[in-house]
Amino acid sequence: MYYLLFYETVADYAEKRDLYRAPHRAHGKTAYERGELVMAGALADPVDGVVLVFKGDDEQVAEQFARDDPYVQNGLITKWHVRPWSVVLGGV
Repeated sequence: MYYLLFYETVADYAEKRDLYRAPHRAHGKTAYERGELVMAGALADPVDGVVLVFKGDDEQVAEQFARDDPYVQNGLITKWHVRPWSVVLGGV
């Protein structure tokens, strides 16, 4: 099953994220290498959110990722939530 993790960001996210970008990306790379994180990226025009796609048995892997994410821990993310995603075409 796939799970979407949605982040809502602070107003000046694009300017503030550089300080925490390296540890955030390392966190993502680790999840990707474990096969949990499928893809991720910031929304554009405006840069006001992030969407991450996880694959797993339940939503816990995405929820734990968010709790451990340096962006969340350092206040760049104002809210986050996870939704199951029923993929009907494509996928890995």
